[in-house]
Amino acid sequence: MNEEVEFCLDSAEENMAKSISHFESELLKISAGRANPQMLSNVKVDYYGTMTPLTQVANIGTPDARTLTVQPWEKAMLMELNKAIVNANLGFSPMDNGEMLIINIPPLTEERRIDLVKRTKAEAESCRVSIRSARKDANDEVKSFGKDGLPEDSVKDAEDAVQKLTDKYIAKVESILNDKENDIMKV
Repeated sequence: MNEEVEFCLDSAEENMAKSISHFESELLKISAGRANPQMLSNVKVDYYGTMTPLTQVANIGTPDARTLTVQPWEKAMLMELNKAIVNANLGFSPMDNGEMLIINIPPLTEERRIDLVKRTKAEAESCRVSIRSARKDANDEVKSFGKDGLPEDSVKDAEDAVQKLTDKYIAKVESILNDKENDIMKV
């Protein structure tokens, strides 16, 4: 295959890998009943008039599997942090001990587990769509090479290579999804 086709395939693979990476980062935000600092990654705090990510104004820790601790760098921020976590609608009610916030992660009910699996499947579908979009872009580019004089056999081979890449990354999504579902449904 010529350089243009190789570049096209590399670009498609890079985009598919980015989709998988994004999918994995989104799954970290979905709680499987265990405390994970990523659960608070979307929380923004009013830090002297500027909306700032929680991780930039406090240290988040996990002393055990069911507890998160949020220790602000400035004690004056405790009330703001508490308010921001409650307003984030994560279902947490932090306890303030004067030094830090302690968040107990409640055990998941069967209904909540099913909801989390649905969310996980929605994220997986979004990732699949992104991978298919990368495939379409690569195939369009390969077809344009065909119009520019690339032999028909080479175009067909390149399209097959793009499809193999797509199949590989879709299989990765399925594997990650199954692992996360099992993790969520495990009591």
